[in-house]
Amino acid sequence: MFAIVQCGGKQYKVSENDIISVEKITNAVGEKINLDVMLYSDGKTVVAGNPLVSGAVCEAEVVAHGKGDKIVVFKYKPKKNERKKQGHRQPFTQLKITSIKK
Repeated sequence: MFAIVQCGGKQYKVSENDIISVEKITNAVGEKINLDVMLYSDGKTVVAGNPLVSGAVCEAEVVAHGKGDKIVVFKYKPKKNERKKQGHRQPFTQLKITSIKK
């Protein structure tokens, strides 16, 4: 059994007990949230939504919040002595999929 869910403008293929990293959401650690189900499969049949599957619910629990690896953004213009160095760490939230129901 698996589902394609949408969270933060991105789509993820999930099964029960999976842990996924999504864009940061404001819910506290331990809270339960419902994700939008776009496709649902129970192993025999596949149900695709238009855009969402009606009656399908994917419950997830917030496990942790964190920041990703640092990336360095370096901009420069040759022969002009213009340089700009900047770092970025993308915040994320880890979710554990507790159940997928139709």
